[in-house]
Amino acid sequence: MATTTRVPLEVYLHSFYEPDAEFVDGEIEERPMGEYDHATWQQAICYWFQQHAKDWSIRVKPELRVQVAPKRFMVPDVTVLDRNLPTEQIITHPPVAVFEVLSSEDTVRRLMRKLNDYHAMGIPEIWVVDPETKVFSRFEDGQLVRRNNFSFPSKGIDFATSQIEDLLD
Repeated sequence: MATTTRVPLEVYLHSFYEPDAEFVDGEIEERPMGEYDHATWQQAICYWFQQHAKDWSIRVKPELRVQVAPKRFMVPDVTVLDRNLPTEQIITHPPVAVFEVLSSEDTVRRLMRKLNDYHAMGIPEIWVVDPETKVFSRFEDGQLVRRNNFSFPSKGIDFATSQIEDLLD
């Protein structure tokens, strides 16, 4: 189960957590530990986007810190970045997309807070993948909506999410 510990922001920024933790209003929040299915989906998502990185002018990174607000740092399972934006050690510009792969320890309350934080930052594509049901959901108007297609026209991105599922080992 995820635990929290209060620390100053500077301590968080100069610490190395394994796996990386999130920082929410002065508290370190441990992320649920990934299991095989979680890691497999995360790898497939990264691999899918990496195959198209040059064509779509993107970068894709697993577990990269994203500063969603002055005192909030999230670590999405997968972050898709616009290659035309500056490279940052901690992301402060809204990514093209973030993906959260559900884990058995995730709670609805914590997940929804994260999704709302991503939305407030201005991230246009916010996705949740359930490894158990193989369902992709997009965060829209404050709720998760099941979708079978990922589309980001300004980058020329348009594909069926089943293509990611096809990469599972």
